[in-house]
Amino acid sequence: MTIPSLSINLVFVEGIVSKNIRIKINEKETSVPFGTTLFQIQEQFKPNADLILFNGFPVNVDRPLKEADEVVLIRKGETPSSEEFECLMMARHTPGVHQKIKKSVVGIAGLGGLGSAIAIALARIGVGKLILVDFDVVEPSNLNRQQYFIHQIGMPKVEALQKNISLINPYVKIEAVQEKIDPNNIERIFQEAEVVVEAFDRAEEKAMLINAISEKMGDKYIIAASGVAGYGDNNEIKTVRLSSKVFIVGDQKTAAQPGMGLMAPRVGIAAHHQANTVLRILLGEEK
Repeated sequence: MTIPSLSINLVFVEGIVSKNIRIKINEKETSVPFGTTLFQIQEQFKPNADLILFNGFPVNVDRPLKEADEVVLIRKGETPSSEEFECLMMARHTPGVHQKIKKSVVGIAGLGGLGSAIAIALARIGVGKLILVDFDVVEPSNLNRQQYFIHQIGMPKVEALQKNISLINPYVKIEAVQEKIDPNNIERIFQEAEVVVEAFDRAEEKAMLINAISEKMGDKYIIAASGVAGYGDNNEIKTVRLSSKVFIVGDQKTAAQPGMGLMAPRVGIAAHHQANTVLRILLGEEK
């Protein structure tokens, strides 16, 4: 007698029969029945998605899913929800790292080439709150290195940068302070910050901020910059620890002058040195 074959949707894992498989949907680990297809996932989780990424590649044909597959469902132009964004951040940073970053507060003094790039880098990694301080407006000459756009010329830098960050990570809290920093308002402005980043142009302003933070707010770290002009060797930009709480980034010699201007590539290298030093401090790597 012939016994008809049966199709049974079961997976055998280490001798245990399982009817479910584990996959990731928009970076969130999810259990679905064995035999579920890509289009069924779309219909169940995001029926209005107009782009499907399957294990990193765009696809437009249905297929059955297997253990550990990764599916990303995208509605073009749609902002992810706070929960979805959180899952994306944790997947990239690991949960423990992300939890430390999202609880942190960082102050940035000056939103030019250094400060605007630092702010965007910290927003991208999900720093919980940024205190952005600058009294200036966006000028045409700023666009060679600063993180602004032509249509923002004439806008206060704090306002323009807040708008730009909201397009990258709308869930970062921003305290925008359009004010010129002096020794009398530093404590008020940066009271909440764990780390203060100095991103001024003038040497006397840099010294004023470093000295004031060190003397009045000795529990805070400060990350300053010196020598970032021109187009010199990339590797001359270094991060140096001057004291337990003070770091200086740059080559400490190349100041802006005729024939040696501030340019996006080298300023960007220094800015990301500063941003990464902030991250290392927040994660306890510089204690």
